[in-house]
Order: sequence, then structure tokens, then C-alpha cells
Amino acid sequence: MVSEEELTRFERARLLGARAIQISMGAKPKVELGDSLDPIDIAYKELKEGVLPLDIIKNEDLNK
Repeated sequence: MVSEEELTRFERARLLGARAIQISMGAKPKVELGDSLDPIDIAYKELKEGVLPLDIIKNEDLNK
């Protein structure tokens, strides 16, 4: 699992956007819902708590 600190802003945006779409299409959130029902906020909370159900594959060889 890649921690949030290891993600670039582009990777973070892609993950949050992909998960927010899943939630808006009916996927069950992996965190307790708070005040906000916004899919982006829910996805962000999942990322912060480390329960985002998406795999991240980083190929460091491509960055050379």
C-alpha cells in the first residue's frame, strides 16, 4: 500500500476522482459518513484513513 505522502498531486486527484465516481454510482463507502455526503469528501476520508479500495501500481523505471 502506498501512503498518501508518497502520492503526487496528480495521482491523488486521479484516485479521489475514480473513487468518488464509484461512490456516486452506488458503491458502499468504507468509512462512517459524517456531515458531508459529497462523494469527493467521502473518498478523501477513505484515503486519509487508509481504506481506499483501489490498488496503486507505481513503476519507478518509467520515471528515469
